[in-house]
Amino acid sequence: MDSRPRVPAPPAPRTASEPHTAARTASDETGPRFDEIYRHNFQSLVVQLYAFVGDMSEAQDLVQEAFSRAWPRWERIARYDDPVAWVRRVAWNAAASRWRRLRTAWLFQQRQRLDVVAGPEPDRVALTAALGALPASQRRAVVLFYLAELTVNEIAEDCGVAPGTVKSWLHRARTALAAGLADGEAGRPGSGRTPAGGSTERTVN
Repeated sequence: MDSRPRVPAPPAPRTASEPHTAARTASDETGPRFDEIYRHNFQSLVVQLYAFVGDMSEAQDLVQEAFSRAWPRWERIARYDDPVAWVRRVAWNAAASRWRRLRTAWLFQQRQRLDVVAGPEPDRVALTAALGALPASQRRAVVLFYLAELTVNEIAEDCGVAPGTVKSWLHRARTALAAGLADGEAGRPGSGRTPAGGSTERTVN
């Protein structure tokens, strides 16, 4: 059974359809259409936010909320060099504001959850837990670098920090992930594999 999230329909306009029709016509002339950006980027943004918050439903809600905020402003956003970056930044900011409140409840829920159905693979569970243990800045850098495939300079611009800071976040995150995943492997009966996350194909330049 395919467990990947389905892309829901774009958010409905909150006001009369006539102004949005005009906005969409304008965006066609000056930048990408809203529905095209939504359709092509919704799922990849959900994957990125899922790695950050650790909850698929929450990730979908955050991305949907970001696109809902973009909809009435699309005539302006469509003129940006990278409209997707605006949507992603709004989703990340919303996630960061909710993270402290949700993290405790999420961890409690994970501890109490019963295995009544087949769950995700152990490696995926271990990676999600290891990511969740990282500071928010490091977790965001890892997700943007390895999942969104942004460059160090693009992440620095997105986060409003110097490139050197991003490199430091990535270095510390990789060290922490390698240690956390190694601990998980050591505690798994009969496991003799090299810990996941100990090395990566992408390197920080």
